[in-house]
Amino acid sequence: MKKLNLYILKQILIGFLLVSFSLMSIIWLTQSLRFVDLITNKGISISLFAELTSLLMPRIFTILSPISLFAAVLFVYNRMLSDRELVVMKAAGISPWQNAKPAVIFGIIMACFNVYIMNILIPKAEEAFHELQWRIKNDVSHLMFREGEFTTLQHNLTVFITSHQPDGSVGGILINDERNPKSRSTISAELGRIIHTDKGPRIILVNGNRQEISNTNGSFSSISFDRYSVDFGVKGTRAKKAAGARQKKLSELLSAGSNPNLTPQVARRWIVEGNKRFTTPILSIIYALLACTGLIIGNFNRRGQAKLVSVSIGAMAVIQALDLALGNLAAKNLWWLCGLYLNIIIPFVCCIFLLNFYTPHFFMRNKKSLGATDEN
Repeated sequence: MKKLNLYILKQILIGFLLVSFSLMSIIWLTQSLRFVDLITNKGISISLFAELTSLLMPRIFTILSPISLFAAVLFVYNRMLSDRELVVMKAAGISPWQNAKPAVIFGIIMACFNVYIMNILIPKAEEAFHELQWRIKNDVSHLMFREGEFTTLQHNLTVFITSHQPDGSVGGILINDERNPKSRSTISAELGRIIHTDKGPRIILVNGNRQEISNTNGSFSSISFDRYSVDFGVKGTRAKKAAGARQKKLSELLSAGSNPNLTPQVARRWIVEGNKRFTTPILSIIYALLACTGLIIGNFNRRGQAKLVSVSIGAMAVIQALDLALGNLAAKNLWWLCGLYLNIIIPFVCCIFLLNFYTPHFFMRNKKSLGATDEN
């Protein structure tokens, strides 16, 4: 029996990995398109782009893993039924519940793993994602300025940077400033460092020269300096956004109703997020049961199991749709949380009942099928 369970578990694992990799690759591609402008407009590196988009993967995995598990279990048990493996196992006296054990075990493993992801990994990934996104938008020295290119910060202000130094400073700086209607100036310096102030970014220049031409009489002046500063006049969004529900601990989410700093709407949203950290992982067990129950208790049909597969897929789609709909309704009224839990309890009870107490006329029908197969 252990060898049989290991055999089925191995088949489910292979199918789950293939489906998960395919779905996550597609979703990653669609999600990454949102950040392509950071490469084209901001000039961030490919490695930084990959790091930013990879931080979205834990959240996507928790959504896709139950669906991937459902597809893998459905495929494995449907193939086993088509190859007469389930028929032989039933004829050998193996109960439907014993046949479903590998799928349930894999579902429990995935549920535990998703609990870890949703309560530990996702909060850390979300915090790192928002930190990195904020740094990309506000790190003027590396993202606003590109090496070897003229960058126009605003009307009549152009900056050229030769290189970025490892310590965060910039080298080979050339600034053309025509913001003053009475004169225009050109500033060059060996080194500089970007600092952030309440009025926006400012560059501190070291060892340079400032040349100015008057627009009124055309007079020219030139000075050398050891230290000089230029205000870019570009307001930066230095304030970080407040942490969202996904970044919070489970205890903070469940006790959001007693938090005086939250509006009722935000508090309800946090409470729903806290409860979803219980219900979403359990979907892995529910979907694994849905995928195998119909095929295990159903009768073998040489024409295929299209009806059983269609019913399983339909049931999964209904549960997934209800999970999304009830989550949105619960954010408006917490009484809908009861429906969120009933959405997983009812299918679970139904599947357990069918696997343990439903006894179709298996032997009569399948002996004929086996006899017809032998004759063929």
